[in-house]
Amino acid sequence: LCCECGQAHPLLDNHLYNFQDEVDDELICHICLQPLLQPMDTPCGHTYCFKCLENFMQEYNFCPMDRKKLSFQQCHKSSLLVRNLLDKLIVLCPFKAECQQTMQRCELEAHLQNRCPGFKKYKCELQRKKNPICKGKEDPPARGETNTPKDPEVPSGGSSLVAESSGAAVVSLGTAEPGLVNPAFEETEEGENLPQRTSLVAETTTIEIHREDPEEELGMRIVGGKDTPLGNIVVQEVLRDSVIAADGRIAPGDHILEVNGVNISSVTHCQAVSFLRHPGPVLHLMVLQEKGFSNKTAQQDSSSTAREVIHVTLVKRDRSEPLGIKLIRKTDEAGIFILDLLEGGLAAKNGKLSRNDRVLSINGQDLRQGTPEAAAQIIQTTESRVNFVILRQPGVQLGEPVEDGSTSNSSSSSSSNGGSPVHHRRRPDQNHYRRKSNYQKKTVAIKKEPKESLGITIGGGRDNKNKLPIYVTSVQPIGCLFRDGRIKRGDVLLSINGIDLTHLNYYEAVSALKSNAASHSVTLKALEILSLNSPEPSLDIREQGFSWSPLWITWLGLPSYLHFCQDIVLSKGNLESWGFSIVGGFEESKGNQPFFIKTIVPGTPAFRDRKLKCGDEIVAVNGVPAIGMSNSQLIPMLKEQRNKVTLTVVSWPGSLV
Repeated sequence: LCCECGQAHPLLDNHLYNFQDEVDDELICHICLQPLLQPMDTPCGHTYCFKCLENFMQEYNFCPMDRKKLSFQQCHKSSLLVRNLLDKLIVLCPFKAECQQTMQRCELEAHLQNRCPGFKKYKCELQRKKNPICKGKEDPPARGETNTPKDPEVPSGGSSLVAESSGAAVVSLGTAEPGLVNPAFEETEEGENLPQRTSLVAETTTIEIHREDPEEELGMRIVGGKDTPLGNIVVQEVLRDSVIAADGRIAPGDHILEVNGVNISSVTHCQAVSFLRHPGPVLHLMVLQEKGFSNKTAQQDSSSTAREVIHVTLVKRDRSEPLGIKLIRKTDEAGIFILDLLEGGLAAKNGKLSRNDRVLSINGQDLRQGTPEAAAQIIQTTESRVNFVILRQPGVQLGEPVEDGSTSNSSSSSSSNGGSPVHHRRRPDQNHYRRKSNYQKKTVAIKKEPKESLGITIGGGRDNKNKLPIYVTSVQPIGCLFRDGRIKRGDVLLSINGIDLTHLNYYEAVSALKSNAASHSVTLKALEILSLNSPEPSLDIREQGFSWSPLWITWLGLPSYLHFCQDIVLSKGNLESWGFSIVGGFEESKGNQPFFIKTIVPGTPAFRDRKLKCGDEIVAVNGVPAIGMSNSQLIPMLKEQRNKVTLTVVSWPGSLV
């Protein structure tokens, strides 16, 4: 049950209330037909719930009442008077059997949390159901450790797993991983860490999805994959009235770790799409879900188990041989910690060091208050034997690293920005995302009968939610383009007979194509996107039964002049973090890679604003282009913005599964 309204509803839907009296029609939202929640006014004088209007505007560009052209940015909060009137509506406590109280709508949450005997009884029953699991079994945390790959904890680096009453694995996240704005760390004006919001908590959960029709779409869009800077598969959007939306447990920003027992944390984007599109009546998903920030007290309580001191010696063949260790700092605990052991490295082969070990000393030098830079210096200047003294908390190590590990030649990742290592966690020999050479232009000139159809259907248009260019969705066997064979499904159309199509909306493009198809000759200019990132030539077979649209990874290959950039302005208080993490940026081994939004933390400014999505590409910060920057350059720029930042982003629709 929702802790705010005491009723069961999907996570992204409005709260539900039992009103004592009939509510005036003027205070009713004409989308959901319920009393307004977070009312928003349109320029044409209508008022809707914030969530209702936001969801409607994702699909349409007009007012639901009078169908006048409208964008969500033109709408604003209703007046304080209207909001107060709504908050004062009298509601009944949802726990009628134990509590017959009535109160103003704005008082219900406090009533449930502090005074309602029914809600208290409900919470006690929940706790009783959970307790046998955490008391009687040690297996659940171990299962979480085994199945949690390294990338999901990326938003804040070093992590520890603790068993909760639910038996799920909980990841308590400390300092930022390469290329990430650490949402759990912000400095106050005095330069001190936040007193309460010290660590980010995420939980792995297994979710069973049932479908009456085994072929039915799940109804969510995904981004990411090991062939992109994002690494993991991340849910970008959950479509309304879909199977996933009806289930209500998966939300945008969730990381999908397993599909029907298959680990997809280290597969390509196309492979992940294939797994998720596989038909079947039941689908088992393991997901990692952000739970927001935990306070320091809870963090200390969770790590109060006994620890052991371990001595480990690694022997280098020469001074330059790397150990293959990534070291980080945490915001809520002094010292340095092992984030990762790089595959094939000396430490990984030795097998005695583990992820999340705290380094107390190296070669007798005290590092209890040390930094990753100091540790790296000691390791690099040591001729042969490197003696570690480490502190280990039993039962908190994560599972084996997935194949996505780095083979960096550095002996450890140095920390140059608030503990963020500068090396990216990825093999240099993989085909990583590069914008150049991902497409080829083609000009198709054909002779035809005046009444002969081109025989194509199109999608996109600048009136589309994502402001996409016009692209071919199908080539019909009855038209002249099918006979010619050079225009293919997925091609982006640039022009027809010299008429530019790149700035047209859908209906303007249809009109231009039809009018020019009436001539004896047609010249089409198009872009064919080359799938350099994926070994799969096509997903045609696996796409049968789905409304076809290009995969998310396809859009990444478009040249920048076809991008539609939008500015997103975020505001925050002095003691808040922005609440998102990023990956990507310039690296010597891979060149320029774009910055992508990887994580949006619940309860933060980025989450509340709702415009930023996982998979969005950051093009500029406050007007300064991000191209060519490394993560160690962009992160400080973002942290320097105290109360307001303008992000220029490109948002491509995730792949539909």
